Amino acid sequence: MKTQRFFQSLAQQLNHWRRRYKVLIRKTPLLESVSSHSRKSRRRKFHRVVLSNIILFLAKTDDQVRVQKRAVARRARAKLVKNRGVINSVGLSWVHENRSCAVLAIAVISLTGVIGHKLYNQPKLKVGNVAPQTITAPYTARVEDRRKTEAQRQAVSQSSQPILMVDIQKNEQIEQNLRQLLEVGEVIHAIAGPFPFFDTLVLPISSQRYLRSCPESEWQELLVAIENAKKQKIGLSISARRSSFSRAPDTKTPTIVKNQIPQKRPSQNSPGATKSTQIPRTTEFIQAVAELETYRITTEDRNLSSLIDQISQARQKYIQAKTKLLQMGVLGSQAVYEDTILLDLSDEDWLKTQSGIRQSGERILTQGIPHGLPPNVLQAAVSLQVQTFVPKDAENLANKLLLSVLQPNLKQDEEQTRIRAQRAAEGVPRVMVEVRQGQEIVTKGKNITPWSFDLLEYYHLNRREVNWRKLGQLAGVVSTAVAIFVFVESRLKTPLRQRDRLLVLLLTLSVPGILTTSLPYTTWSAIGILLGSFYGPALGVAVVSLLSLVLPITIEISKISLVAGAAGGIVGSCMAKRLRSREELALLGIAIASTQGGIYLIISLLMGTAFGAGWYLVLQEAALFALSGLSWSIVALGLSPYLEKLFDLVTPIRLAELANPNRPLLKKLATQTPGTFQHTLFVATLAEAAAKELGCNVELVRAGTLYHDIGKMHDPLGFIENQMGGPNKHDTEINDPWQSAAIIKKHVSEGLIMARKHLLPTAIQAFIPEHQGTMLIAYFHHQAQQMAQADPSLTVNDADFRYDGPIPQSRETGIVMLADSCEAALRSLKDATPEQALAMVNNILRARWQDNQMIDSGLTRNEMTKIAKIFVEVWQQFHHKRIAYPKLKVSNEKVIKG
Repeated sequence: MKTQRFFQSLAQQLNHWRRRYKVLIRKTPLLESVSSHSRKSRRRKFHRVVLSNIILFLAKTDDQVRVQKRAVARRARAKLVKNRGVINSVGLSWVHENRSCAVLAIAVISLTGVIGHKLYNQPKLKVGNVAPQTITAPYTARVEDRRKTEAQRQAVSQSSQPILMVDIQKNEQIEQNLRQLLEVGEVIHAIAGPFPFFDTLVLPISSQRYLRSCPESEWQELLVAIENAKKQKIGLSISARRSSFSRAPDTKTPTIVKNQIPQKRPSQNSPGATKSTQIPRTTEFIQAVAELETYRITTEDRNLSSLIDQISQARQKYIQAKTKLLQMGVLGSQAVYEDTILLDLSDEDWLKTQSGIRQSGERILTQGIPHGLPPNVLQAAVSLQVQTFVPKDAENLANKLLLSVLQPNLKQDEEQTRIRAQRAAEGVPRVMVEVRQGQEIVTKGKNITPWSFDLLEYYHLNRREVNWRKLGQLAGVVSTAVAIFVFVESRLKTPLRQRDRLLVLLLTLSVPGILTTSLPYTTWSAIGILLGSFYGPALGVAVVSLLSLVLPITIEISKISLVAGAAGGIVGSCMAKRLRSREELALLGIAIASTQGGIYLIISLLMGTAFGAGWYLVLQEAALFALSGLSWSIVALGLSPYLEKLFDLVTPIRLAELANPNRPLLKKLATQTPGTFQHTLFVATLAEAAAKELGCNVELVRAGTLYHDIGKMHDPLGFIENQMGGPNKHDTEINDPWQSAAIIKKHVSEGLIMARKHLLPTAIQAFIPEHQGTMLIAYFHHQAQQMAQADPSLTVNDADFRYDGPIPQSRETGIVMLADSCEAALRSLKDATPEQALAMVNNILRARWQDNQMIDSGLTRNEMTKIAKIFVEVWQQFHHKRIAYPKLKVSNEKVIKG
């Protein structure tokens, strides 16, 4: 309530000032009369003007209403001139006549002043200029040589040791390569089959390894040896039986010593004698034969045959795995698996080897491998880690695997390195130089060096001046930009008011105003949203584009920042006018943020700055630009309602809010004047359809139509649509056409009072008087003429039966006038054909055209023909034919029973 009262009082005060200002500057011949230097001549001219106004009043011409208003304005101004003098009146009148030029001049001056703020305090003596005179030091002082200090700090900063950090991406790449190698080894190990393939208590792992990998010739020799040992055992057993018959019964059978079996050699005539003589028997061979012979002795022959079959299968798988290894070695892709260490490992050792390799790799990568590390140091580190986690037989394989995939995984931590370098630079003391009194700073005729310039600045010996030349150039550029803006403005359908130009100027000044604080995140998105929603995309895009071209002339701003910010403003300008809710505007803020951040990042990528060492700084800056776009969008959303009220603006969102039937004024209209409300809804339907067809502002037409008859609430029963079939008070109570006409006319003035009280925008208020224009209240005018014919003493003045106007000043208000005129006639039609309805509507519209009500509206005669057809189409939709349902006759019996 407090806020509403505040806005009501503010609006009343502004309206009061506006009326006084209009009265003061209205053009009349009175201005010429008061400009004379002689008081007597001024009085004489004043009396002539007043007399001419009285004559015009009595003449009762067609423009009597306008003449009356002019007379009132002249009298008010004459009184004001008498009280405040001639000079103020003449000055204010001149300002009013040239207010457009004044606003444009203010725009050029203010923009030039803000954008060129650095041009007001330029040093007179600059580096490289020739000194006009010799200047000495006025007193002894110790002055910092900033360039030497900066050079020393930069040298210390560059010499500081970088801080390294683990490259996560490199670690992931190394781990992936190691995983692929181990997967290849797992495949090869699976091809070789399970190992050991037999019970190690019968055949030790060393014997199983030999039996699986020995050459084919040795394997065949081993089979022959086992076969011979079997035959020899059979022969010995037969001779033993024979000798047992010749010996005593207690004689024991000789046993075969394990060590003696391999020493039995076949005869020269036996099979395999040639091989046994050609192939030397190794320790592994002898050991394997002995273990197989022992197994044969301790078990059945068929078990030995089964074991030999298992050995043969294991040998085949081993040969396949070895062939796979040879193929990989030929291709050169997996050199680490060239030897057979992988195939000689047992399944348990292979699992331990894989786990140990992974643990060793993780430890080494965690410690970090810097660039430039000597290979022998890396080998020693790998060997040390492998000895801890990997079985001894697999150490060589693990070393090869790790050394093939390990790479330097340390990179420079830019942020921490920069902080260290910055701290080291801050620790460097400033280079101070003692300058004695009388020492020459600059010598006449010689160029001014940077050190001399610093001394002049320190002793305040360098005077400052305004750079008028560059300031004039900047003013020319700004004037050109303003001229382009005026050209774009002239192309708009709705001309801008002076307050609108002032708002555009204030929003435009916000961009360079914030840039002067060295903050690059300025109000691009805010002015894009506000200008786009207030005045349309064309004006918003023009302002943002022109501003982005003018700013770099004197303001130091990054080109990437400029393009990104301007892109966000253009997106806001193009989209704001299409949105119909605050929620959609909030989503637009996110779109603007994405645009600014995305364009900043894309341009940085195209320029290559995002691929350098400071890539994360580019991402940070892009994120800040996106956040600034969102923040300024939120600021624009918060300021929008206040700017709408302060500068009397209408936006699609505000119009949608005003058209809400739950608004207090509309609810009151529906409650107190239900007939008028229904009339309003039908008029709104007609006007909306016509506005949409002609490309007018549909939202404005809708909202304006809903409020165009709110003044009828002052006397609801004075209008026939609210009488609900009751007696007409104009016929029963008043019986005076003049008084009835005054009541009818009063709904316009009362409507304006209600509109101002409820702070409706001026664009909405315009529908209240303009929908009636200066039309004649024909019914009561006809009554008055009949009474005048019966009573000659009565005089009928047309002005008493005409609305005060003004006539429609826009296409929207003109459409509402036509819809309001046709609504009652169309509603009264029952069984008329579309052709009859169209003829009636055309007659009504022709009458408005002939009555000069459409002169200032901008509507053409062809458009009025289209409007008539649209009105009839809407009427047909409301009054289409319906199916005639049969009437059910109810018998008397059913009535009685019911």
